[in-house]
Amino acid sequence: MSKIESVVKEAENLFLEEYKQTGMPTKDAFYIALKKGIELADRLGADKTIVQVGIFLMDLKLGQAWKEKRGNEHAQMSVDAARKFLNKFDVSDDFKKKVLNCIEAHHHAVPYKCLEAEICSNADNFQFLNPRGFLFIFAMFIELGRSFDECIKILDSKIEEKYQKTSLDICKKEAEEYYQLLKKLINSAQKGT
Repeated sequence: MSKIESVVKEAENLFLEEYKQTGMPTKDAFYIALKKGIELADRLGADKTIVQVGIFLMDLKLGQAWKEKRGNEHAQMSVDAARKFLNKFDVSDDFKKKVLNCIEAHHHAVPYKCLEAEICSNADNFQFLNPRGFLFIFAMFIELGRSFDECIKILDSKIEEKYQKTSLDICKKEAEEYYQLLKKLINSAQKGT
C-alpha cells in the first residue's frame, strides 16, 4: 500500500470509528457523497486522493458537535481533528492545505482554494439532493428523536440550501431533477396528502 493509499484508508477508518461512537453522519448517505466526489474528481481531472480524504474528514466531528449542541461548529472541530490526523503522515504541506480547505469550505464558510474543495462541497450537497441520501438522512433524524414534521421542515431547508450552493454545472444539472422531485414530495408531505 502506498503512502497516499494509507492516508485514505486511515481517514476512512477514523471516519468509521467516529461513526460507531456517534452514529453521525449517516454512513449510507455519506458514501453517496464519497461516490459523487470520486466521480466528479475523475470527470474534472482533480486529485482523487485529496477529495477522498477531504470527504472522509469533512464531517468527522459532526456527531460530537451535535451531541454537544454545537452543530454549527462541526466544520471547525473537524478541521482541528483533521490537522492532527494529517500531521501523523509524511505528506506535503500542499496536500494538507488542500484537504483542510475541503473541510473548512464544505459549508461555504471560506472560499475554495482548490478544485478539490469545490468538489467536496458539491458532493456533500449531493447526498441531500439524491433521493436515496435524502431518505437515509430522514431516517437518521427520526432515529435521533425528531418528529416527522420536524424532519420534513429540516430537510426542506437543507435541500434548498444545498441546491442553491451547488456550484459545479455538472452536479447542478443532475441535482436539478432530484431537487424538483424532493420539493414536490416535501410539499405534499407538509400538506398531509
